[in-house]
This record gives sequence, structure tokens and C-alpha cells, in this order.
Amino acid sequence: MKKNLGKLDRTIRIVVGLAIIAYGVLNQSLLGAIGIIPIATALISWCPLYCPLNLDTTCKNSSCKS
Repeated sequence: MKKNLGKLDRTIRIVVGLAIIAYGVLNQSLLGAIGIIPIATALISWCPLYCPLNLDTTCKNSSCKS
């Protein structure tokens, strides 16, 4: 499994995932459980939907900052 999520992409996924979970908790809805998906993909740095679309947001050139 090759990583296909860059740092900004992972950060956005964590923020969105936490927002979805907070919304679900505040509204006492199971919708909050969906927030686990973007957080999980951010933690493993791999999104299965990016593979068939040939998307990759990792930095591959030498001018990227670590």
C-alpha cells in the first residue's frame, strides 16, 4: 500500500473528520460515525478512492519542504 496523501490533505481530513464527529455527537446522530473514515485515511496516509483516479497528493520533487 503506497502512501498517496500529502500533509495538507491529511490535515484537512482530520479537521473534517473531527467536525463530522462533533456534529453527530451534538445532534445525537450516527452520522458522527462517518467521521472515522477521513480520520482513518489520514492516519494511514492512504485513500482507496485515490487509486482508481490516479491521484496522489504526496510531495515528490526536491523543492518540497519536509
